[in-house]
Amino acid sequence: MQVKAHDLTGHLQGPLAPVYFLSGDETLLVEEAADTVLAAARAAGYTERTILHAEGGFKWHELLAEGAAMSLFAEKKIIDLRNPSGKFDKVPSEVLREYCAKPPEDNLLLIRSPRIDGKQKSTAWFKALDAAGVAVQIWPIDAHELPRWLGARLRRAGLTLEPEAVAYLAERVEGNLLAAVQEVEKLRLAVMDSPITVDALAAVLEDSAHYDVFELLDAVFNGEGPRITRMVRGLRAEGVAMFAILGALTSQLRLIADGRVPQFRRRLADRLVKRLGSLEALDRVLAQCALVDQQGKGQLLGDAWLSLENLLLRLAGVRLPSLETELPAMTRL
Repeated sequence: MQVKAHDLTGHLQGPLAPVYFLSGDETLLVEEAADTVLAAARAAGYTERTILHAEGGFKWHELLAEGAAMSLFAEKKIIDLRNPSGKFDKVPSEVLREYCAKPPEDNLLLIRSPRIDGKQKSTAWFKALDAAGVAVQIWPIDAHELPRWLGARLRRAGLTLEPEAVAYLAERVEGNLLAAVQEVEKLRLAVMDSPITVDALAAVLEDSAHYDVFELLDAVFNGEGPRITRMVRGLRAEGVAMFAILGALTSQLRLIADGRVPQFRRRLADRLVKRLGSLEALDRVLAQCALVDQQGKGQLLGDAWLSLENLLLRLAGVRLPSLETELPAMTRL
């Protein structure tokens, strides 16, 4: 059975399904939906939880073994399976179909995954999950929906803002839901007259659109071209050194090339490599980083900040001339 995200809380007030499948690319929303399922399960007596990470050397048959294993400490247990790749090929498909054909009694299987597409919804494994339990597709909050989402979040926190203040807050956080949650919590802890006005809001909030270097790199790896220019220019205006950004970029690129990317950044790294076409293409990117470095040190002509911005945009998928084509004009006579 497929349930919309905003109907999940109501569904959980009834009997729980043996399987819950949560998928989406907005991490905060997926995690909060998972927390809602877990809270309902605990209230229903599922007091033990086993966490399985479907990555690296994970053997999918461990799920079947865990389902068949007797609980040592509780009559009911939760199997919390996390699949950060979002891939369910032959072996995962077989295991999930077998599990869902006869879900173990007194177990609740919770699966978290990045967003799946329409083609995946027609597969045998998804149909098995859909038949045995509940599938929830969690969509990002777009710019038009953000003020309404923020308004609901503020009301739950016991806060009342004027409509103009809600719109102002939505603009400040720029779609960053984690930043939005942090700002709501900050307002909750502040002592303010209600309803909160735009002027009062501006007086207590820090700029949630304040960018740091690693937020910029995340935008690059995600392919967020339109956002990169604002971030680069914002960092430059704040006095961040160009070499700090360039150094962080080259460090991340070398980690990717060496296969030493931390697990929590692998999806971002994979997106970059997919756009570049191969790991080998990273060597050319690093060579262009070296040209920007030489520009910054005055060894080549030109604006190193502009060259860095263009390089980051190209990495994000924006079609621009390669820095190497401009090398003759950059060379000192």
